[in-house]
Amino acid sequence: MTVHTHEVLNQAPPLPDFDAWATDAPLMETVERWGGSWAADQLSALGRVAGSAEGAQLAVDANVNRPVLRAHDRYGHRVDQVDFHPAYHELMRIGKAHQVHSLSWNNPGRPGAFVARSALHYLYGQLEAGVACPITMTHAVIPSLRESPEVAALWEPGILSDAYDPTFAPASKKRGLTFGMAMTEKQGGSDVRANTTVAVPDGEGFRLTGHKWFCSAPMCDAFLTLAQGPGGLTCYLVPRWLPDDTPNTFLVQRLKDKLGNHSNASSEIEYRDTWGVQVGPPGKGVKTILAMVAQTRVDVATAASGLMRQALRYATHHARHRQAFGKLLIDQPLMRNVLADMEVEVEASVLLSFRVASALDRGATDPGEEAFGRAAMAIAKYWISKRVIGLTAEALECHGGNGYAENWPMARLYREAPLGSVWEGSGNVQCLDVLRAMERSPASMAAVQRELDGFRGKDSRLDRLLGEIHAELTEPATLELRARRLVEKLALALQGGLMLEHAPAPVAEAWLAGRLGGGGYEYGTLPAGVDLDAILARA
Repeated sequence: MTVHTHEVLNQAPPLPDFDAWATDAPLMETVERWGGSWAADQLSALGRVAGSAEGAQLAVDANVNRPVLRAHDRYGHRVDQVDFHPAYHELMRIGKAHQVHSLSWNNPGRPGAFVARSALHYLYGQLEAGVACPITMTHAVIPSLRESPEVAALWEPGILSDAYDPTFAPASKKRGLTFGMAMTEKQGGSDVRANTTVAVPDGEGFRLTGHKWFCSAPMCDAFLTLAQGPGGLTCYLVPRWLPDDTPNTFLVQRLKDKLGNHSNASSEIEYRDTWGVQVGPPGKGVKTILAMVAQTRVDVATAASGLMRQALRYATHHARHRQAFGKLLIDQPLMRNVLADMEVEVEASVLLSFRVASALDRGATDPGEEAFGRAAMAIAKYWISKRVIGLTAEALECHGGNGYAENWPMARLYREAPLGSVWEGSGNVQCLDVLRAMERSPASMAAVQRELDGFRGKDSRLDRLLGEIHAELTEPATLELRARRLVEKLALALQGGLMLEHAPAPVAEAWLAGRLGGGGYEYGTLPAGVDLDAILARA
């Protein structure tokens, strides 16, 4: 006998296939504004993959079937390899095929190249954040490598290839390459000058001995790393294979059991007489590798903005199909306030992160833009990495209990959200970098100040905030204590000015009222009178 206890009713259906580019008006407007619309077809192609059910399933499979370390073969020999699920490899293939790793470098001098490439990264992270890590490192390594032109000439062709080749083989025998980075050690973390790994000369190269505490994507073909060399802390390139086509000593000791980002293998590694070549001048390792870090920090900000968009998209879809108390959630006044509040947050984050990307484009020929980007990337990385955590939690809450269940997508996004706040330097590191820029690179903070000065007189609430920033800067003795307070205000001022200049009036007004107008601390506290209809039409 079959007993029916209930019907399955009032559950939101799966999100249908969509184009994550074409359905994101703020992103399209921003890319066009800063010169990247020539890549619209390429962005739409990746957007359709990012918005497909097939892509979503690849992300699930790559996270559920985590990477597995194979330190030894069955005979007991060290092999130091990591095995990935086929879904991971397919996601990596997609990233390289769509030039997420190379678009900016393959279009040198073309206006909007970095903006267009950042948009690719924004979309790719919505497909799956874990694979975005090796892809972004592969993109970011180019400026550091170019500190040693002979090294760059050897590695760049493989890096910029659109082919993804996961075979464990010498670089010279592969169709395409990926790059990683290994800086932090147990005792120092972000304080890389405390590193104890040493490098001693060995012919045309060096031999490294030491460890790295956090090395993501250990199956990359090569890594930039820091070690104490004859001239001080220096940057080195460590390949997985030696020039004679035998494996380098690259000991993968353990994979991290992380909160999220499960598709991406993050490892602890040891160098034991490991061969590498110097990159950049001796004793200038931090400066050399920071050229790579700068690129990845911009990616952290754009990826966090993309994660916000993805979380809000799921929440809005749920609200459009779920009923409560006789009405769809999307028609409930309080839920409309929550969703609209999140939408203006996403738009402000997109504007700030892509404003920094635009500075990368224009910085090659405009010293003012180069200076602006140097300080603004730390401001954007700090602030947006903080904001994505709360927004993702709110989007999860919009789903009720379903949002907290692992077989729904929000749980994975929620676990992903905090990563950007610790990757490439924690919040304190970003704020201290801003203070360091004020002291050592006055031109960078002067450029930020010029940007802010251009916003004066446009809104009294923003003018009041600009006055507060000026007051913060008048007490240098306690500035380090107040660094977060200052950087937060700088981020809000940049966002506010950008919203006034570029966002539709209802969106800008809602953001200003909610963030600078004495509003509440949680999402859903926009004041009466904001145009919720106009805002939600963009969500």
